[in-house]
Amino acid sequence: MALVVQKYGGTSVGSIERIKNVARRVIKTKRQGHQVIVVVSAMAGETDRLLELARQLAPQNRELNERELDVLVASGEQVSIALLAMAIETMGEKACSFLGHQVQVLTDNAHTRARIKKIDSDRIRQALADDRIVVVAGFQGIDERGNITTLGRGGSDTSAVAIAAGLQADVCEIYTDVDGIYTTDPNVCRRARKLARISYDEMLELASQGAKVLQIRSVEFAKKYAIPIHVRSSFSEVEGTLVCKEDKAMEKAIVSGIAYNKNEAKITIHGVPDRPGVAAAIFSAIAERGIVVDMIIQNVSADNSTDLTFTVPKDDFQRSLEIVSGICREIGAENVAGDEHVAKVSIVGIGMRTHANVASRMFAALARENINIQMISTSEIKVSCVVEDKYTELAVRVLHDEFQLDRELAQEEE
Repeated sequence: MALVVQKYGGTSVGSIERIKNVARRVIKTKRQGHQVIVVVSAMAGETDRLLELARQLAPQNRELNERELDVLVASGEQVSIALLAMAIETMGEKACSFLGHQVQVLTDNAHTRARIKKIDSDRIRQALADDRIVVVAGFQGIDERGNITTLGRGGSDTSAVAIAAGLQADVCEIYTDVDGIYTTDPNVCRRARKLARISYDEMLELASQGAKVLQIRSVEFAKKYAIPIHVRSSFSEVEGTLVCKEDKAMEKAIVSGIAYNKNEAKITIHGVPDRPGVAAAIFSAIAERGIVVDMIIQNVSADNSTDLTFTVPKDDFQRSLEIVSGICREIGAENVAGDEHVAKVSIVGIGMRTHANVASRMFAALARENINIQMISTSEIKVSCVVEDKYTELAVRVLHDEFQLDRELAQEEE
């Protein structure tokens, strides 16, 4: 007997028929002799509907109370877990649904983007001992003061993996509307290939660079507690992609996948005084507003001044410009320029550790298509380039071809 955690996203429970389909899948797993915990998102579109209601109360983009936003959007999962538990019961199996606060998914108090601190698994274990299928609301928890919290977009993935870790489950299955993890977005590149396996580190890089299959924190949990994640479709029986510890076979592929992110904006500060503490003043002011800075490039100093360029999420672009403009007046910089028409394209693969020419191949492939590289960032297993956003899809396809990712095993050319 195995302990299996299954997570179903909003599209998988988007209608009564789809909820019945999930119920049948869950029951099939239980009748194979396994204990089953199901983590469920709100029905497709429900969270957006609730947020739109809230936005109608916020004239002139006034910020809403985040505590109350969490109370509002957490209600979506309450509907889906109850319906799924009832569907399971009508099909002859016992089920029990729990909200985040009922199983004590304890989080910090960062409303709308809370982080899980620990999970009290006693009620789940008791329900399993009573031979029930346990249905848990994803995306939500409770802080130490008893306030409802939510984990941010994609938070149900994190809920599922955290529960799997807390109960030492044998596997966490993430069911979605795609049948696995691909070498890149199949909607952009028709030759994209589904991966049978991918390492935690590669998946973390792909997720952080724009791939939307799994939330980053869910992969972090899985890696920390060595929980295998099986990403698969809720609409077919085909095998998906296993996210797991890396092995030597994985290293044979130079590049495993390509990610892109169009939610990027670039800010350049010209004529920054080249003295200690200036960069700290700029980025501390940005960080205090909760804005995440991604890539940073500083030019070589000339005449005791330099240019500083960095990227931020496009949603934070205007706020960032306002903050930086104010700081620049204080530090005596010349001017600030911004560009919202950029995108980031990244190649990822643990095989890069042992291959020296990966970056040069990437740059050469983009150059052949006259795609100008504006910024570059690297890590041990990733190379990212900022390019003009109109070239995003072309860049992805060119790089997919360059590294022959449509092949079963893309190895370095002899």
